[in-house]
Amino acid sequence: MSKPINLAIVGGGWRAAFYLRIVKALPELFTLDGLIVREPIKGLKLEQEWGLRTYRTIEELLAKNRPEFVVTCIAWEPNPALIEHLAALGLPILSETPPAPDLERLIRLAELARNGAHIQVAEQYIYQPHHAARLALVEAGILGRVTEAQVSVCHGYHGISLLRHLLGIQFEDARITARAFTSPLIGGPGRDGPPTHEELTSSKQVLAWFDFGDRLGVYDFTGDQYFSWVRRQRLLLRGEKGELSDMQASYLCDYATPMYVTLERHTAGANGNLEGNYLRGITGGERWWYRNPFAPAALSDEEIAIATTLMKMGAYVRGEGAGPYPLEEACQDRYLDIMLEQAVRTGKIVETTTQPWAV
Repeated sequence: MSKPINLAIVGGGWRAAFYLRIVKALPELFTLDGLIVREPIKGLKLEQEWGLRTYRTIEELLAKNRPEFVVTCIAWEPNPALIEHLAALGLPILSETPPAPDLERLIRLAELARNGAHIQVAEQYIYQPHHAARLALVEAGILGRVTEAQVSVCHGYHGISLLRHLLGIQFEDARITARAFTSPLIGGPGRDGPPTHEELTSSKQVLAWFDFGDRLGVYDFTGDQYFSWVRRQRLLLRGEKGELSDMQASYLCDYATPMYVTLERHTAGANGNLEGNYLRGITGGERWWYRNPFAPAALSDEEIAIATTLMKMGAYVRGEGAGPYPLEEACQDRYLDIMLEQAVRTGKIVETTTQPWAV
């Protein structure tokens, strides 16, 4: 980038703080034109905490600055109306996930984009370093054509996004079978930090099978996995030439020559290293499958992924790239998520149909 990307953010909650940390860590790449928070008291608190300017409305901000795009960091329900309002003002939008909670408003937003609104979605999981490395391995053809993906990483539309990209699925229809189970689990950490006492909680697990005909996606997730110390994330890919189990790849160079490769993280700052505290990248065999473009900034994997969406959004609004995640793909993720919820609720096989954004 020739100059920092100017952006504004609507919302001042837990999710918005990720963006604020990224802007603070990478001032050479990003400039925050303002944070829009409706409540004055909350706005004042954020100004004191982050040393930034807050506004009550987008119009108030636009009287002072003209950001290159606006990030929406608000709840599901009001997000579609905000996107429509920002689009009417001629502003490009990076929407938090999902862009809308229900099918009717997903279709309306897709029509808005078809009529010229510049809307991308901050679907970050494909840009997290370990997933980006896995996707690079798949795209290189190491495993051959991948026909099965078992993903136990993230919830709903996020998990479906990973499934689709790992399988090479775009808008193909699926037959969905799903079940929910509840089991006891000692409570663990959450957004507010580690547990302060022992408590037996209920853990809800959702299992689903997405049958795309020639490819199978298996979704398995409990909400505890995001923070839990004892419920691990898992991923398995199977292709015609090999498979990837978490970070272990086994594949055939030819019909008689098996290979076994471990994807390994390379970090600075561990074991006495004095270079800093950051991720260099991920290798497997003699190849880099992922290099961190933001090194040496000290960012978590989630922050690296979100920063990647911001960079791609900046390139998109400047006419230099395709964007981080098209609205149509995010609509498909949420639509399949809605159908998954229906399959869980009814206990019946649900068949998806082609939606307007896929035509």
